[in-house]
Amino acid sequence: MNREERRKKIKYYRELYDATTVGFSVVIAILIGGGLGYWLDRKFNSSHHWLFFLFLIFGIIAGFKNMFYGIKKTDDNNDKKT
Repeated sequence: MNREERRKKIKYYRELYDATTVGFSVVIAILIGGGLGYWLDRKFNSSHHWLFFLFLIFGIIAGFKNMFYGIKKTDDNNDKKT
């Protein structure tokens, strides 16, 4: 394997890592938001589950914010390399 093929392979795996990191950050943020809201609803004996939905929405917002930052970071890295 020559040097150019190795660089292409490393670049491919780095981009794959960035993409999976962005995906996991979205899922984790939503799960943390929903889990925290569920826990707070159980702790305060809320019958309408409004804390669950509120923190779930916060988790969704945080997840998409992380996604946009990750995409922007990936685009910035690609612009610098080319």
